[in-house]
Amino acid sequence: MSVEAVKEYFLRKEKEFPILKFEDISTVAKAAESLGVTPGEIAKSLLLKVNDDFIIVMMAGDKKLDNRKFKDTFKGKAKMPALEQVLEVTGHPVGGVCPFGLRQAIPVYLDKSLKQYEEVFPAAGAPDAAVKLAVEELEELVATDWVDVAQG
Repeated sequence: MSVEAVKEYFLRKEKEFPILKFEDISTVAKAAESLGVTPGEIAKSLLLKVNDDFIIVMMAGDKKLDNRKFKDTFKGKAKMPALEQVLEVTGHPVGGVCPFGLRQAIPVYLDKSLKQYEEVFPAAGAPDAAVKLAVEELEELVATDWVDVAQG
């Protein structure tokens, strides 16, 4: 189970973060409503393919990817993988994709849009699971680097 991989990841990192369970938080809007926070506080994880490599970009839930900024930053066009490829690569289903407990090593980039929040809520391996983290904790746990690839 994908949520179990997330729990194991936190154990290996010697961190204790409770997994929050909800009926369905598979979209930013549903997650924000269930958690009682703004859509921006939902840290969405985008699995993208650039050239032949996968990366994860995490950004505030109310932001969209700016294709020009992305191409300038990563020297390639962002391509969305097929739905079945998401599970195959990350070990997490669509709606539960997160940077924790990944099936394979994937660089994780945090967009600067997350910096306006003290705490954010990324998914935790399933469409009904999330975790509450300080932005600094998220950075410490998974960040390869900070980028500026969101619109606005």
